[in-house]
Amino acid sequence: MRVAQVVGKLAAGGVEAVVNTYYRRLDHTRIQFDYFIDEDSPCEPPEKLIALGARYYRIPPTTRPIARVLALRRLFAQNCYPIVHAHMTTLNLPVLLAARWAGVPVRISHAHSTSAPGEGARGLLKGLLRPTARLFATHFMACGQATAQWMFPRRLIDAGRVTILPNAVDVGRFRFSEAVRTQARARLGLQSSLVVGHVGRFMRQKNHAFLLEIFAALHARRPDAVLLLVGDGELRAGVEAQAAALGLTDCVRFLGIRHDLQRLYCAMDVFVLPSFYEGLPVVGVEAQACGLPCLVSDAVDAHTAVCDAVRFLPLRAGAQSWARAVEALAAPVRARQSGAQAVRRAGLDIGDTVQQLSGLYEALAAGGGRHD
Repeated sequence: MRVAQVVGKLAAGGVEAVVNTYYRRLDHTRIQFDYFIDEDSPCEPPEKLIALGARYYRIPPTTRPIARVLALRRLFAQNCYPIVHAHMTTLNLPVLLAARWAGVPVRISHAHSTSAPGEGARGLLKGLLRPTARLFATHFMACGQATAQWMFPRRLIDAGRVTILPNAVDVGRFRFSEAVRTQARARLGLQSSLVVGHVGRFMRQKNHAFLLEIFAALHARRPDAVLLLVGDGELRAGVEAQAAALGLTDCVRFLGIRHDLQRLYCAMDVFVLPSFYEGLPVVGVEAQACGLPCLVSDAVDAHTAVCDAVRFLPLRAGAQSWARAVEALAAPVRARQSGAQAVRRAGLDIGDTVQQLSGLYEALAAGGGRHD
């Protein structure tokens, strides 16, 4: 059975990382994925997944909605998918419309994030589009309870119509290693530094501007501190300019898109996620699987915390308070190997949740789109 996965832009992170993690662990003799990605994606499809049987189709981006619907409808009909899984949250409508038009029996609307005050026109647009993401869907999913409550009406949740599928990770892949840490820090020239890390696309949601303010306050207290920024995106140039204006060019490393996150997590001392909003951020779970203490915005789903060394702080607390919290989290010597067990106990190991997803797909396909 081939399932159509519509993930938007391929950018080596976010939603696609979650879908890829599930795909790697599926039984490929039973279920295969076809990915539908925006034609202006900054990254190329991973050869390793193609070798496993995945197929990739490039489609017009969301800025061309009519062309997008027509292309999706044609490809959905051509491949006769039993299931289309839309991962675009509030932008799921064109996908689901095309799937309905093509006669796809199972159409899943999946929410991966929420919203927050202060987004201006973007937040207003999300609010307007949110009800449309339910149209033409037969089934509903969310990465966590907070996201489900934000995205879907109470009647659907109370009726058991919304499936919670957590953003699980491959715990074995992110397990802490002292040997890897030593090697990674040596390669980065950070043997004796206080290493603060962040992984995320350079977009407003991730709040890089405030992260740099936090780090500037920390660096004034700890001149040995270094900030690793992993990712890319439309706001990167502005963040680089801000780092230069703050006099932080020599101690803020822009690492770009990386495929060795386990090594980088091992090298870090504290992980900081000051997002304006999140669903259940996969990078937060990965960091905890590597035993990293995490400082996280209280706008992030509280279920993200599965380890004791996670602290939530409101953004309004200010950069100085965040800097003191980073320093406090870095101070204790921790047994980081315990992080992997904590993530497993929380039910966020991909080995457990992949069975939930594959079983759901097979049941839905067999039921022909019916729901209770």
